[in-house]
Amino acid sequence: MKIGVPKEVKSSEFRVGATPHTVKAFLAKGHEVVIQTKAGEKIGFTDEMYKEAGAKIVPTIEDVYSYAEMIIKVKEPQPEEFPLLKEGQILFTYLHLAPDPDQTEALLKQKVVGIAYETVTDAYNRLPLLVPMSEVAGRVSVQAGATALQMINGGRGVLLGGIPGVKPGKVVVLGGGIVGTEAMRMALGLGADVTIFDVSFPRLRQLNEQYAPALKTRYSTPAAIEEELLTADLVIGAVLIPGGAAPKLVTYDMVKKMQPGSVVVDVAIDQGGCFETSRPTTHKEPTYIVEGVVHYCVTNMPSAAARTATEGLTNATLPFALKLANLGYKKAMKENVHLKMGLNVCLGKVTNEPVAKDLGYDYVSPDEMLK
Repeated sequence: MKIGVPKEVKSSEFRVGATPHTVKAFLAKGHEVVIQTKAGEKIGFTDEMYKEAGAKIVPTIEDVYSYAEMIIKVKEPQPEEFPLLKEGQILFTYLHLAPDPDQTEALLKQKVVGIAYETVTDAYNRLPLLVPMSEVAGRVSVQAGATALQMINGGRGVLLGGIPGVKPGKVVVLGGGIVGTEAMRMALGLGADVTIFDVSFPRLRQLNEQYAPALKTRYSTPAAIEEELLTADLVIGAVLIPGGAAPKLVTYDMVKKMQPGSVVVDVAIDQGGCFETSRPTTHKEPTYIVEGVVHYCVTNMPSAAARTATEGLTNATLPFALKLANLGYKKAMKENVHLKMGLNVCLGKVTNEPVAKDLGYDYVSPDEMLK
């Protein structure tokens, strides 16, 4: 199969869809790979390294899309990429379609085969291609929040770990999944006072057994969340509904009651965000202020640690990408139900039920499209 890896065009996105090691793995199975020039240069993967691995370097993004049967990238295609997509072309990347009607419409119009990293599953009903980025995002969220808390950035001037004789900052984490757990671990490591919310009693018990008494756990209800927000210095939104839009756990009125200079970091912003006051931001302009509260809502948070994130992501995606390349998407998905769960759009139809529900499209099952 002909595989193309473009340079990401999203603002401040330095990750890349394949490393030189990934290229070697594809070539070992008889596939061809083209890489757009300087696609990985910012994080140390030079054109020379890709050439040595066996890839062909091409000068433009148009060259990549016109050549490839399968596009492998990191972030969802941007508007300037929509016309480059071809009917029947496999697009293997993060898509996050539920909060993005324009992208969904474009992918349907171009009749691509859109396979979303974030909805591929495994035998334990986990999301293995989301895990490495969730780990990075969870850890980065605390670093970003701690920076936003500095006075020069609009924050309250609170050091999360405190100092002898001064109490530490208070961190509230909404969601006990991978993002929330990594954020909680980072915050505890800094010495912060941390409370985590979830709706799963088994998960709360597990976290309590592992991290109490340093960690406080609470069952998630609007009243409980509001109570904790009143004294929080940093609130991290880490909730996920696979494929669907994130629930709005924090209302505008709740944000108004928070302490001036406190910070919210919405890691769920890719799926629309879990704060009513959230709107997408970039690494170049990462924050804004609503009712005195600093909001950090960068949609590609892991790009802050792009080298680590790229290596973690490509380690996870490679087995699935090889299966698609070796067998073609129809046979690969018939053999692997977990890969089939990643099929979000196919030849003009929406094949992910939460996306169809959130955006008002008719849902067509992947099995129907794979006949």
